[in-house]
Amino acid sequence: MTDRELLEQAKRGSEDAFAQLVLDNQNRVYSLALRLTGDREEAADLAQEAFVRAWQGLPGFQGESSFSTWLYRLTTNVCIDYLRRQKRREGVERPAPLEDGEGTRIEPADWSQEPHRQLEQRERSQALDRALDRLPEHHRRPLMLRELSGLSYREIGEALDLDLGTVKSRISRARLSLRKILLEDGNFFDRGPSKPVNDKKERGDACGL
Repeated sequence: MTDRELLEQAKRGSEDAFAQLVLDNQNRVYSLALRLTGDREEAADLAQEAFVRAWQGLPGFQGESSFSTWLYRLTTNVCIDYLRRQKRREGVERPAPLEDGEGTRIEPADWSQEPHRQLEQRERSQALDRALDRLPEHHRRPLMLRELSGLSYREIGEALDLDLGTVKSRISRARLSLRKILLEDGNFFDRGPSKPVNDKKERGDACGL
């Protein structure tokens, strides 16, 4: 039975057909989750969650892309959600500097560490999350894979099925848009040009989510 036939049966409620789709894709989904998280146990859990979401979302799947592409997109989103939760649990309250890709560095205002400033710092972290959520998905996803998972441009391209030039372009535009949103909201200020970033060593250079 072809993938298309399995998919049609699964959309009609066949658990056996969906189970076969899971078997056909589970290794690649797990590998993607492992690449994004670096944790084998979490990758297994997140892969399972991605399949649950896929089952729940099948009625709305229009077939504009292949099932595997759609499934990898779901997996990526599940992993991004997980990584954002992890950052929050780690207590990251003060966003790291942003790099807009053109040598302009944006840093949070120089808050002191007195207790009465902690609430304001937390609010700034929340403002960063809100700003990220305002980015178009096709810009937000590669940026967050870069910043949360520290993937190289090539790895992001493989995860999202994009060519290298598109990955770089989308991340650059995402950084510029994020910078604009944050500056307009008054949460960050310019510090002027920064040193060039070494892409080979750079991991999470933009927003330290």
